Amino acid sequence: MPWTATILTLFPDVFPGPLAASLSGSGLAEGLWRLDTIGLRDFGLGRHRSVDDTPAGGGPGMVMRADVVAAAVDAARGRVPDAPVIYLSPRGRALTQERARTLSKGAGVTLLCGRFEGIDERVLQAREIEEISLGDFVLSGGEIAAMALIDACVRLLPGIVGADASLDWESFEKGLLEYPHYTRPREWEGRAIPGILLSGDHAKIAKWRRDQAEKITRQRRPDLWDRFTKG
Repeated sequence: MPWTATILTLFPDVFPGPLAASLSGSGLAEGLWRLDTIGLRDFGLGRHRSVDDTPAGGGPGMVMRADVVAAAVDAARGRVPDAPVIYLSPRGRALTQERARTLSKGAGVTLLCGRFEGIDERVLQAREIEEISLGDFVLSGGEIAAMALIDACVRLLPGIVGADASLDWESFEKGLLEYPHYTRPREWEGRAIPGILLSGDHAKIAKWRRDQAEKITRQRRPDLWDRFTKG
């Protein structure tokens, strides 16, 4: 079975969305990876397929029920038992390129998309669900975050990106941000392509790119630079 992304969501119709375009879309059409959706409301309770209830202890909003979510998670694990179950949550550990690469080497991912005020804590503990965040901000639900995580993984799968070398110097691959890129025209609005890139001296070009990557990382992400210099 190819690498499989299984999405647990109240809105299965929003997938594949942008994942059907460009490289990920071509890979999906060619069977290099799979995308499955499981509608959480299929496991809802009663005539209205209820999936949420009022928060214990009071407060605003609604909370997704543990019994409903657990039933969906169990169904997903039955499809791809070796795929980790991940809840997209602002309180999770930050998604990194290293984590995306690790996930891309496995069987796939099962992604739980929350809504409302979140998910009953008990199901996260009972099903040993990992929490991952895209950053220090809050979205209306996990679907957009799930798409971003999937794209980060899928582009690392064999056969998705035509030239594997194009991944070598991307941001974070070597602990640094990526160096600047240029193309024609040679001069634009008074700004010229750095002469070293037109020299034909590949050793000097490589050094320039490395120097630029270090400079940009040092200026823009001192946290990355600190880890890089200590690594």
